[in-house]
Amino acid sequence: MSIQGSDCSEIKRLLPESRSGVYMIHPAASRIPFKVYCEMRPDGGWTVIQKRTGDKVSFRRNWASYEYGFGHLTWDHWLGLKKIHWLTQSKRTTLRVDLWNNGKKTAYAQYQDFSLGIPESGYELHVGRYSGTAGDAIRGTNSDTSQNGFAFSTSDRPNLDCKDCFDYLGNAIKSCSGFSGGGWWFSDCGSANLNGYHNMADISRLHWITWEGVSWIEATRMMIKSE
Repeated sequence: MSIQGSDCSEIKRLLPESRSGVYMIHPAASRIPFKVYCEMRPDGGWTVIQKRTGDKVSFRRNWASYEYGFGHLTWDHWLGLKKIHWLTQSKRTTLRVDLWNNGKKTAYAQYQDFSLGIPESGYELHVGRYSGTAGDAIRGTNSDTSQNGFAFSTSDRPNLDCKDCFDYLGNAIKSCSGFSGGGWWFSDCGSANLNGYHNMADISRLHWITWEGVSWIEATRMMIKSE
């Protein structure tokens, strides 16, 4: 497969009739090209960085898996922190989060100026202005739950102590990532986590707390678009 652009947004601009699917890209910040899934929409080409539709692909992974990626590009997957970092270094990038609950209700959150910091920072999360229908869960309901500016954590490499998390039996948990099973930008467990258990003891561990009236998230998709 030949290289077709620096990201999905460029491919869509160069080839407006492009359809959704797997493409080979080569971001300026990366020394090597790699494959991604492009969601081609009327508003541009979006590079999918996360997708979950069930529990067939486990998101209970270690740091190395989250850094380099796992899963299947045409199905459920995590693109990889390193690749996401490369994609957000040389262009202004928008993040879109799509959510579906078990009643097929949908909502989305969109953030301007999305980027991940350097590996030495733990791939710190940075987002700008919010818009959408799901609420601004990345910043949370108050400054204590905001995940903006926080490093990524996994069970084998926690970057923050979890101060106020409890399991479904009420037992205190010391590690947010250990509790959720998946890596995320934790902040006192925070108000968003789309990489945790899909279901544990009948309690959903995929959550976006600002999506009012929804207690069960069934499917998620995270994707980015450059300007």
